[in-house]
Amino acid sequence: MAHAGLEATGVQAPVAPGRLPLLGHAVSLWREPIAFLESLRDHGEVVRLDIGTWPVHLLTSPELVHEVLVARAERFGRGRIFDRLKPVFGNGIVTTDGAFHRNQRRMIQPAFHRNHIARYAETMSWQAEAMAASWAPGREVCILTETRRYAVSSVAEMVFSGELSRPAVDEVHRSLPVVLEGMLLRAVMPKALDRLPIPPNVRFDTAAERLRAVIDDVIRQYGEPQPEERHDLLTLLMSSTDPGTGASMPPEQVRDEVVSLLLAGTETSATTLAWALYEISRHPAVEERLQAEVDAVVGDRPVRPSDLPALGYTRRVFQEALRLHSPLLFTRRALGPLTLGGIAIPEGAELAYSPYALHRDPALFRDPRVFDPDRWEPGAEERPRPHRYIPFGAGQHKCIGDTFGVAEIMTAIAAVASRWRLTPAPGVTVREVPAGIPQPSALPLIPLPRR
Repeated sequence: MAHAGLEATGVQAPVAPGRLPLLGHAVSLWREPIAFLESLRDHGEVVRLDIGTWPVHLLTSPELVHEVLVARAERFGRGRIFDRLKPVFGNGIVTTDGAFHRNQRRMIQPAFHRNHIARYAETMSWQAEAMAASWAPGREVCILTETRRYAVSSVAEMVFSGELSRPAVDEVHRSLPVVLEGMLLRAVMPKALDRLPIPPNVRFDTAAERLRAVIDDVIRQYGEPQPEERHDLLTLLMSSTDPGTGASMPPEQVRDEVVSLLLAGTETSATTLAWALYEISRHPAVEERLQAEVDAVVGDRPVRPSDLPALGYTRRVFQEALRLHSPLLFTRRALGPLTLGGIAIPEGAELAYSPYALHRDPALFRDPRVFDPDRWEPGAEERPRPHRYIPFGAGQHKCIGDTFGVAEIMTAIAAVASRWRLTPAPGVTVREVPAGIPQPSALPLIPLPRR
């Protein structure tokens, strides 16, 4: 196992093959980013790649990723990708670091207490029932469109309440696909190109500005006297105080936190749910076991929060879908010189890791490209290496809404399984499109009634 040292006394990282003058590895990343990132594990535990003239040290070992995220987290900052996403996320907990991040996280964390999650799960249940009930037997459904609508509605119900939220929810539905499309490109594109009026920049900036403006308006109206008492996350943020200073969040900070939670809480959940339903449709034996469990636990009624602990196989289906279809790339920045895996890392160096590539590493998972929920069964033959599975990150920046996301996805899977059998639409080849979490190129499924 590799260990990090205290100073940069190691050797230089091996350079990934295919580097071009001035362009570095930008062409490989542009043409086949997923395959390129997966290939780097063959060249070492720390591999250097250049995006133009920007050097990045990519970590391919779960032990080294753990060193950076947990064991020596104080020696690393957020990194370039998070810096580049500030035009849309602002100073929310998705992009901030250090003491400010810790304070904000403490102020937001109560919203994700298990008692609140149980209340949110009731909303998820009727949202999932509404989604499944809206489908027509035998009629093709664009699953990603459906799961995005479900995820946005579920998260919005947690964040807002009442009619004041309608414009914000509508704007999230409108802007989310545009922002998701531009996030990965904005993260790796040279900053000098940000202000060029090229179509991707115009679409991204316009969507970000619209979203921030409409949430500003909702916050302003929330500050006015209301006849009813509200119990949502926005109210909690506006009334929370810093435990150290007693100061409340300024409206701009509340806005940034709301945007962060809306976007971060929608992208992964919607895409993972879509991939899970796709994998279920391709594996009839999995679907049969899933339906048997849902029938036994839930029956014909809507899914309840109390059902989720008993849906063990449903959880394993979810875990396996998230393993196969994980976030593509995250970054950190070295705050000082150090040695990582025997490689010298200079101060200010950018490091990156790919949960997607880690979760498909044959050294970490048996038959990693096979969809096999049983690999997560207690007592399974597969012996896991520590730290190999990190879909929600780890350490001080671990996803604050992971419990919410698990409940959201499991509720929807169970609601769909109780009502429908799913069949892939004929003649459609589903490809992974690079994004923060790889998106399906097209994902039409045909629901067939079970009863």
